[in-house]
Amino acid sequence: MLTSDVKRHWEKIYSTKTPQQLSWYSPRLNTSLSLIERAAAGRSAAIIDVGAGASTLVDDLLERGFQSVTVLDVSEIAIEVTRKRLKELAEQIHWMIADVTSANFTAGTFNIWHDRAVFHFLTTAEQRRSYVRAVGHAVRHGGHVIVGTFGPEGPTKCSGLDVMRYDAESLHDEFGVNFRLVESIKESHQTPFGTTQQFLYCYCRIE
Repeated sequence: MLTSDVKRHWEKIYSTKTPQQLSWYSPRLNTSLSLIERAAAGRSAAIIDVGAGASTLVDDLLERGFQSVTVLDVSEIAIEVTRKRLKELAEQIHWMIADVTSANFTAGTFNIWHDRAVFHFLTTAEQRRSYVRAVGHAVRHGGHVIVGTFGPEGPTKCSGLDVMRYDAESLHDEFGVNFRLVESIKESHQTPFGTTQQFLYCYCRIE
């Protein structure tokens, strides 16, 4: 999909559904929070949440005292939902409305890159290469990368789109030897509809 098509698709999703009506919604992303806490050297660590949508992760990061948080999503509507929810706290966040595969990142900006449920939507090798280049450019040497995708037993489609499924080896292979795998975690996500989705997280350090 072209960036314009991706944006149009997600604007439609977020304009017709509340966050609680989306299959990936969780009131608290405990696995993500735990991994970010492990990766962060301190509360000044520069963190980006990629494809954040209307996720509550940013709320919890602020509550835990993190001082440098960037939220990126291709959907302006999703960003606005989160900004309204945060009220005056939204002023503490750096907001980016962009497609991650073509976003303009400053080199070495972030200590921690977090993505839950974006990478599995990249169904072409070209998209995935662009994503990995963006990570390598935007994250500092010695920085940390946390990526959550659908696992081997996860769904094959989501929000009307085909998705990729990964185990730890295949997901890590997409990133290459410069990304040292620290840990992988499988998680059973309970959707708002009472069903279960398998997620796979890889936590890597950039060598």
